[in-house]
Amino acid sequence: MKQTKKTLVVLLGLLALVLALAACTSNNVEPATPRTITDREGYTITLPGEINTIITLGPSNAEILVALGLASNIIATDSFSADVAGLGTGVARAFGITDFDAEYITELMPDIIFASGGLSRAGEEDGPMAPVAAAGITVLYMPTSTSIAEIMEDIRFIADVMGVNEASETVIADMQSEIDAISRIAAGITQTRTVYFEISPSPWMFSFGTGTFLHEIIELIGATNIFAGIEGWHSVSEEELLELNPDIILTSVDFMDDPIAEIMGRPGFDAIIAVQNEAVFSIDANASNRPSQHIVIALRQIAQAVFPEYFQ
Repeated sequence: MKQTKKTLVVLLGLLALVLALAACTSNNVEPATPRTITDREGYTITLPGEINTIITLGPSNAEILVALGLASNIIATDSFSADVAGLGTGVARAFGITDFDAEYITELMPDIIFASGGLSRAGEEDGPMAPVAAAGITVLYMPTSTSIAEIMEDIRFIADVMGVNEASETVIADMQSEIDAISRIAAGITQTRTVYFEISPSPWMFSFGTGTFLHEIIELIGATNIFAGIEGWHSVSEEELLELNPDIILTSVDFMDDPIAEIMGRPGFDAIIAVQNEAVFSIDANASNRPSQHIVIALRQIAQAVFPEYFQ
């Protein structure tokens, strides 16, 4: 009798264990619910229920993902993102922005791809991303943002997609803190200094006007962009530059040994105030050209170059 009771207790215990394991297994395999969102281009898309692996095409996307604590989720990115700090050593960096191996990307089968604005959804049917989308991989297109506010919304968008909203607010708060600190100092600056910011050197000089975050930064520090009268990115002639005669010249050119010396040595440029005063400065190319949280690095550098007596 005692043996029968003992056997019964053991059996009941085993039954309880089996039921508990079944419940745990059921909870573990229950699929997450896909959700529908509006992406940064205004299109309605359905996200997969779970997002664990990411491919990012575009350095600014990679920088944002790293800042949000998602570096370990990135399995591959474009070759231009090779210098993004924080990416894992095992991340593939073999893709161009628009020239990449779609078949290989499809074989990697990421849960999601954050693609740069250069890969337009409009060309998806016959564009480079067509086979990737056809394989059922969710592709989110990130158009190039042109203002500080838009960059902050990019950060919030990526964080929302990945379910790390709190992290985005921390990143944005850090950005805003630096912006506010510089704005407070700029509010007390009474003199005006004119600025020319060169993106590409002679003979194909390139700069920008309104509708760009770099123009916004120049205004934010209390300076004047000499090309404020035009909109967007545009080519510049030496004649224009000599006529507008800026007080400060900034350059983000980083593919020559000494871009400052190159500017200072151009024929006829000794008539420009900035050259006469040796007020020609280099600004970090990545921080100033990529629409990510790192624009505040460029903001600080530009402020120190244009108004060194106010910004240390």
